[in-house]
Formats: sequence, structure tokens, C-alpha cells
Amino acid sequence: MATPRERFAEALEFLKSLQDKGTVGIHTDDLPNRKYREILLKNGFIKEATKGWYIPCDPQEHRGGTTSWYSSYWDFVAKFLSHKYGDDWCISAEQSLLLHAGNQSVPQQLLVRSPKGNNNPTPLPHNTSLFNMRGELPPLDQTMLSDRGIRMYNLQAALVYTSAGIYTHYAIDARTALSLIRDASEVLPLLLDNGHTTLAGRLAGAFRNIGRSKIADQIVETFVQADYDIREEDPFDSRIELNLSPRERSPSVTRIKLMWSQMREAIIACFPPAPGIPQDHEAFLKNIDDIYETDAYHSLSIERYRVTPELIIKVSSGAWNAADNEDDRKQRDAMAARGYYLAFQAVKDTVEIILKGSSPGGQVDTDHGKWYRQLFDPSVTAGILKASDLAGYRNGQVYIGNSKHVPLNVDAMRDAMPILFDLLEMETEASVRAVLGHFIFVFIHPYMDGNGRMGRFLMNTMLVSGGYPWTVIPVESRDEYMQALEQASVGNDILPFARFIGNLVAKNMKGYKVASLPR
Repeated sequence: MATPRERFAEALEFLKSLQDKGTVGIHTDDLPNRKYREILLKNGFIKEATKGWYIPCDPQEHRGGTTSWYSSYWDFVAKFLSHKYGDDWCISAEQSLLLHAGNQSVPQQLLVRSPKGNNNPTPLPHNTSLFNMRGELPPLDQTMLSDRGIRMYNLQAALVYTSAGIYTHYAIDARTALSLIRDASEVLPLLLDNGHTTLAGRLAGAFRNIGRSKIADQIVETFVQADYDIREEDPFDSRIELNLSPRERSPSVTRIKLMWSQMREAIIACFPPAPGIPQDHEAFLKNIDDIYETDAYHSLSIERYRVTPELIIKVSSGAWNAADNEDDRKQRDAMAARGYYLAFQAVKDTVEIILKGSSPGGQVDTDHGKWYRQLFDPSVTAGILKASDLAGYRNGQVYIGNSKHVPLNVDAMRDAMPILFDLLEMETEASVRAVLGHFIFVFIHPYMDGNGRMGRFLMNTMLVSGGYPWTVIPVESRDEYMQALEQASVGNDILPFARFIGNLVAKNMKGYKVASLPR
């Protein structure tokens, strides 16, 4: 008879085999051995998502933690709905449009249409749910299967059939999706074949709002030519001053440009005027040195937990312990502290170059890779990390602990990072460079780890480029800080984060020696 330790190792082996197949949503049929299921549940390697369904999780995730659920959400939903309805389901046009725009934030309730629906919600973890609406599916030529297995409206159908509210409640996403249309011929057949005069008028107004007057004119003129009475109507409640290139095929790039354009004025209103670069560079740099010890903060990023062969070996040998090894923890903490010090010195070198007149955005673009290498070099030296971990931007998906926001995939991330630095270089207001530099950096999440620390380094470099004091985000305000970033990431509302940083900066400036800082 197998010992408890052997059964535990066998259960982990089985879970690993499921994960190696890409399984995220685990049905009881996938895990027929009840004993394995009980062992994995008891030790925190899986948890129940809904009756008969489980997701893998980190056994060290605290009770009530949301990371395992939010990071599994879209893969779980695809598996769950396919098991329930086969191919006979599709998410709403509105949610389809958000996904086309690159917005993969976890919705509070996902509307799903299926002929087999029961018009009832299915409760899911952390107050999320599915609403299973009974109804006919759109024609096959209006739907598609996403790379994560989500059955959804294609871009053209999503734009045609989305409700008017999407343009006011999700303006950035709507404009991003519209910008992906290159020519009116992409939407006209669907509009004309179904006589959608009202929807055509709305789309024409929406295209004109984003500066695509040629597409708007083509829609209106074609409907008039076909003897339809069409009335153009702008569904947005504001306009933007931004040229959205029809040649840009990355929704993430367009989305970031739109966020920058829409958010910058709110940020400026939350900040005191920039003091200007100080004349006494040496004293300014000494002030930065003096607050070093209060400026560390832990990383925000976290990956979806995976069973590794090394873990299975530990369990088999009896070496696995759910509690952290105290000596290992102390070594990790020591290496992290050393890395932070080295990175801080590298950031201060960048600041000194900027004080001498270098472009803030361009200089950080050049130097931020060095900051990252210094941040983690001691951990590599100590053998905690591999040398390849210093290579730079990530090559896999990453998730943020307890956040509904899903960072950009690898391809989108590599498209977006150069745009971030272009925007930093073009921006004239230091407050905007600081707030949006930090926010968009962690929104993209370009590294597997250290994104929070790197984002705060970037923020402070941009603050001091305008003569603002180096500003520490206190650990006591962590919840407010994280919630403000979440509102910006998921709700496109930058105001809480702008106020949070602006208030800290204003507080720091009281008693700040501004006499030597010419305006």
C-alpha cells in the first residue's frame, strides 16, 4: 500500500500532467481519482471554482486571495462553457469588442448566449459570474474562436452589434477597436445586408469622432446610394485630439496612446507646478541619497502557479514543507535588498545625466535595462535565479497578484514598450511623465518580476526631471496605492492614482527648499 507521501507525489504528478496539456479548468472527469482530489484540495494545490470544477492554485496563496482565479479566468471559462454547451455558445458583442481592443480584464459578469442557455447566472469565485442567456447564435461568418478558446463576435460584427453604452463607458476600448478597421468595406456588407440604418449612422459618427472621416463618408454615401434614410450620430460624449494611424495593427499600441491622451489633463490638475531643475545638482542628489533607506518596496508581479518536477522530487523524498524555509527566506531577502541598492545607484546615475540636460524619456529608455540587471544580479550570483533571468523583457505571460487586469501578452508587450518611451520623450509635463510612466509600465508589465520596483524608479526619475522631490510610496498606503492602480488598469480611471501621487508630492514639497529651484 502506498504511503501518504507517495500518494501525495502521485497526485502532484497527475496534476502536472493536466497542466502540461494546458488544462486550467479541471472537471471531476479530468481528476477521477477521489483520493488525489482530496489530497490536492487539502494541501492547497487546487481549489473549487464551482460545483464539480477546480482550478490549480499556489498552496501559499492566502485565504480569500484572488490571484489564482483572475489568472485562470479566461482559460477556465473557455473550458467550462465548451464542456457545458459544446460549440453552441458565444460571448456578447460588447465583451467581444473589449477583447478585440486588448482589454482582457476579468468582468464582473460575463454574458454568454446559447440556444441551450437557461437565463440564469452561474456564480463563480470572488463575486464573478456567467449569465447564460438563451438565444440564437450569430451566423458563423460573424464569429471567431480566440487563441484562448473563447467563442466571440469577430471585430466587424462586434462593432456593428455592440450597444451604444460601450462608447461612453468604455470609450478607450471602443476607439481602439474602431481604429483597427482600415476601410468601410470591412463593415458595409454586414450593415447593408441587414438594413442596419441606425447602427450604420452610429458607426459613421463613431468613425468621424476618431478622425476617420473617409470611412464615415463612405458609410453614409453608400447607404444613401442604396436608398436608405441614414442619420449620422456620434455615440461618444467627448472628442480626442489624436491621430490614430490606420497602419497601426496593434490594439495595445493604440490603446496606450489613447490612455495617454485621455488621462494627461486630469493628472496635471492634481499636481503643484513643477519647480524646475535645481541649480545645485549635488545637493539635489544628496537629498535622494538621504531617503534611500525608506524607498524599498516588494514586487507586484506574480505568475500562475505550476507544479514542477523539482517539487515532486521534494515531496517524494519528504523534503517538502508548506512553510517557508527560514534560511532560504533570509537569503532571498538579503539578495533583494542588495539588488535594490545597486539598482538605486544606477537610477541615480540616470538622474544625474537628466539633470545635465538629457531627455528624460530617452535616457530612461537607454538605462532601464541596466536598472533591471542590477536589481536581480545579486540573486543570480547567489544561485537563487538563473543568469538567463537577466536577459530582459519576459518571454511568457505574467499575472499581477489579486488584480483583474491581465498584462499584455508577449507580442503586444514588445509592441508597446517602444511606444511608452516615445510618449515619455514627447511629453512636456513632468507630472504626466511620472504618473503615466509608472502606471503604463506596470499596465504592460514587461518583466517576469520587479515591475513594481521598476515602475516606481521610473516614476521618481520623471518626477525629479521636473524638479519635484523623490517621493516614497509608504507601505501603510499600499492598499490605496494598489486600488488606485487597479481603477486605472480596469476602469481607465486615472484620477485616483493621479490624486494619490499628487498628494504625496505636494506633501513632500512643504518644507522642500524651493528657493534654489528656479521656475
